[in-house]
Amino acid sequence: MKKITTSFYDILGISSATICLVHCLIFPLLTILPLGLSHNPIIDLLFASIGLFAILKIIKKSSLLVSSILIVSMALIWMSVLSEILFDIHLDLIYFGGIGMIIGHLINYKLHKKQNH
Repeated sequence: MKKITTSFYDILGISSATICLVHCLIFPLLTILPLGLSHNPIIDLLFASIGLFAILKIIKKSSLLVSSILIVSMALIWMSVLSEILFDIHLDLIYFGGIGMIIGHLINYKLHKKQNH
């Protein structure tokens, strides 16, 4: 049961990080179009919260490498999100954090998959 749960959190983290990264890359392009869209940092906060939930469940049982990648990536994401909410400053750290989250979750998922076989 714990193996399935860990895989679930990896899949949740991969999905959330991928959707967040796509959102961060595509949304600025959509604001150019006259659709009346504006950026809302609360959406970034939602993605960061989902990611934080997933990594808190994963880092307890993962390798030092995976834990380090996920913690550093999450720190980059939170710094970027909070700087935008508090100071209205957009930092590009969120892109590196999103890529790091995807990489960390993929490594963890593959390590767990390898252990099951």
